[in-house]
Formats: sequence, structure tokens, C-alpha cells
Amino acid sequence: MVDHMFRSSRTPTGGGVFLEMDRAKAEARAQGLEVVDLSIGASDLPPPPEALEALKQAIDDPSSYGYCLKSGTLPFLEAATGWYFRRYGVQLDPRREALSLIGSQEGLAHLLMAVADPGEVLLMCDVAYPSYFGAAKVAGLEVHLMPLGEHLLPDLWDVPEAVARRAKALLLNYPNNPTAALATEEFFAEALEFCRRYNLLLIHDNPYLDQALRPTPSPLALPGGRERVVELFSFSKSYHLAGFRLGFALGNAEAIASLEALKAPIDFNQYLGIQRMGMAALAVPQARLQADAQTWARRRAAMVEALAQQGWTVPLPEAGMYLWARLPSSLALDDLAFAKALVAQTGVALAPGRAFGPGGVGYVRFALVRPEEVLRQSATKIGRSMSEIAGHWP
Repeated sequence: MVDHMFRSSRTPTGGGVFLEMDRAKAEARAQGLEVVDLSIGASDLPPPPEALEALKQAIDDPSSYGYCLKSGTLPFLEAATGWYFRRYGVQLDPRREALSLIGSQEGLAHLLMAVADPGEVLLMCDVAYPSYFGAAKVAGLEVHLMPLGEHLLPDLWDVPEAVARRAKALLLNYPNNPTAALATEEFFAEALEFCRRYNLLLIHDNPYLDQALRPTPSPLALPGGRERVVELFSFSKSYHLAGFRLGFALGNAEAIASLEALKAPIDFNQYLGIQRMGMAALAVPQARLQADAQTWARRRAAMVEALAQQGWTVPLPEAGMYLWARLPSSLALDDLAFAKALVAQTGVALAPGRAFGPGGVGYVRFALVRPEEVLRQSATKIGRSMSEIAGHWP
């Protein structure tokens, strides 16, 4: 028996499914295969040139090199709240209702620690971005998983009364990763009513809002939203700047203050030059973001069509950079075994559904981060390999 002297009970264990897939991709490359990695949602589209130019100019500005305390983030937060006002018509206080983040993933983990005590309950869907599970673990929270129902949305009122009364927060994400589902304004209004009844904070992780062809609702902008919503925004998906780790939180002033207090002894905010880069990105005209949304729409349609030609039935989502597909019934493999076999045979890497929670078993996620022609070729490779995979992987 191993005595874990230097491991907290809140430390997530192992690397899980994505670590297994990383090894499988490395083995495929070692065998001489060209890996087409559709397992990771890292955008291949170019960032806005003016954002990169702002960063280049900051690098040549010695005043940007020091620690950036809270007052130094105010121009960035003013830009963030100004952007939100232009999008949703709600004017937020950049000093009280906004906070800069070193990526929204960091923000979520620290937000859960800031607003909930260990042992309290977090409500989330049983298919979700894997980091949500890790963030809950680090915060010491008990997770109650809600099954997805019609339109890939949870039925909030199915949560047992006793569980809801022990909960501290409801975590949602629409447009969704991995399902690419959209939520309506009516759903968010119902979620707010649910949170009011049980005195919950509604946390909405919202990095994919610009990958839809029509405006997507923000629960923070709904009546009563500022009283119990914190919304997380990122530069990774809209502006293709994932490696720079920048985001912001907007919403309930008390929750924002708690998050700020928790982060104070941990970080000194993101580099000022990266914040200037973010300010330039937030000023990009919406028409250019819609051009990117059209690219994702064309890729979704192309891949759904190409997979259909190979015998897959995949719903065509209205938003996002992903397809969420149930494995064909003819394939007697689980999702992880299939994904590992597929990359070994063809070099095409997909994300096994079980990486996204228990509701994802039997599914795979396609990240559409290659041009349409490469996606079509990948679908052809998948179709051609199906019988061989089934024959060699019991």
C-alpha cells in the first residue's frame, strides 16, 4: 500500500483518457503515421493581426514588464465591460463586476474555491468539459451530475430536493463543449429561477459564443442576472489566442470580490502586454468574427456529410467547433478502444466520449480544427478502417 504523504485528497489523480490518447498519438507518429489531431479543440484559424501587433508593441515598452496589480488591469476590464455592453446592452461596473483571469479555466477553478466550502454540492451536466471535474475536485466539492435530456439540456427540476438544498452553484456551458448544443434564453431564465429558489450561484462558462451564426443568450443579461450569475469569457476560441491564457469574469459583485480575494495571494494578473492584446481583440468588428463562424459552419456541414457517406449518423449542430457522435451500433468497441485503434490504424485522433463524463460513454468528439478537405479525407479514412478495427480489436 502506497502512503501518499505529499498528495492532498483534493489533488486529481492520473492523466486519464487524454493521457492515454496522447500516448496513442505518440506511438502512431513513431510508426511513421501522419497524425491528424481532431481530439483537441485548439483552433487553427489565425488571430486578429491588430491583437498580435498590440502585443509586439508592448514587448518594446519597458513600462509593461513589471507586476500588474489590480489597478493596472482597469483598462482591460473597461474594455471587457464595454464589449459586453455592445453585445448585450448591460453596463457593468469594471471595478466591482469584472475581474481579469489567466484563462477562464484558471478562473473557474479559483471561483469554485472562492464561493463554496469543501463538501458542498456543485450541480453540472453528466457530459462536460473535463476540467470541470478537476476544478470541482480541487475545490473539495461533491458533484451531482444531471443527465442530458431533450436538445442536450439538463432538466434542472429533476435534481432531488435534498441535493438542491445542499448545492452552492450550478455550472452551465452553452454553446457547449463537447456536444455543441445551444441553450435558449428561456432555458437560462428557467435556470435563474431554479437558482433563485435554492439560493445558488449560476456559473456560465461562455467561450464559444462567437461560433454561432446567430446571437447567443447570456444569463447575466437577463432580469436578475447580476444578482446571481458569474459568466466566464475567454480569448481562446473567438480570437484563436489559446496559448496566451487570458480571460475575464463578469457578474455578481460579491462573487467577483471573493474570487479577487482568493486570487490575490496566488497571482499578480496576466502580463500587461497580453492584456493590451486582449483589448485590441475585443475591438475587432463583429463582422470578422461572423466570418470565422461561417468557417466553423462549413466545416460542421462538410464533416457531417462526409461521415454520413461512411455510415455514421451525426446530428448537425448550429454552433461550435465540435461534432458529438454516437459510435455506430455495428462497432463492438467502447469509445476509448475505438479512438486508440483508429489513431493506430489511420493517424486520425478523436476524443473518446468518456473523457467528458459518464454520459459520454459510447460517443466520440470531433474537433473540426483542420480545413474542410482534411476533414473529408479523415472521414474517408475512418470509414475504410472500420471493419479492420472491429476485426483486430475485440
